[in-house]
Amino acid sequence: MFHATQRRPLPTSFKLFTGLCFCSSFSFLSRSFVEHSILGTDNLPRILLMYFSNTMSSISSYFPTLLCNSPQFNRTVINQDLQYKILDQSFRQEPRALNSTDFDAMIKSGAAFATEFQPDDPVLDRIDSDVLGRSPGEIVPGGWCLGDPANGTCSVWGDANVLRPGKGAARLEKRIVEMLSNRRFRSQQCISD
Repeated sequence: MFHATQRRPLPTSFKLFTGLCFCSSFSFLSRSFVEHSILGTDNLPRILLMYFSNTMSSISSYFPTLLCNSPQFNRTVINQDLQYKILDQSFRQEPRALNSTDFDAMIKSGAAFATEFQPDDPVLDRIDSDVLGRSPGEIVPGGWCLGDPANGTCSVWGDANVLRPGKGAARLEKRIVEMLSNRRFRSQQCISD
């Protein structure tokens, strides 16, 4: 990485946003927002790409800045990363590796993501089989799988746009409803530094 001595002025046409939650790689983006990011009818996505192209940690600032500066999306932000983690008890407060003893609490939490795991930990196989319904070496079955379970469910492909929510979707929905019912929800949206 090359560190320059020159400093560029802060922009005046938009506010910069970053944070620990909604800038995380553990987040959901709506289809309409992704289309806005690509099409950029107001040119803001392109301007931000240019602005963040030579900055450290641009991924942690690009989407929050675009979301919070877009009037059609800035009130749709839920400032929560939907990630299950257990912080260690040291002064650094970093996530500790999850294992099989954390499985039940992790599932009950309704979190869509979890971190962190040791490579080849048996809990990953349990998530594959019990949560995702995925056999070893196979893809996660979904509405696009029309084959016979005895001969390989995904041997015949259907419509990839078909979504059949399962128990995990119900747990995630419950968690999101709880976050939205929190009285502080609106006060935590798009807070600038």
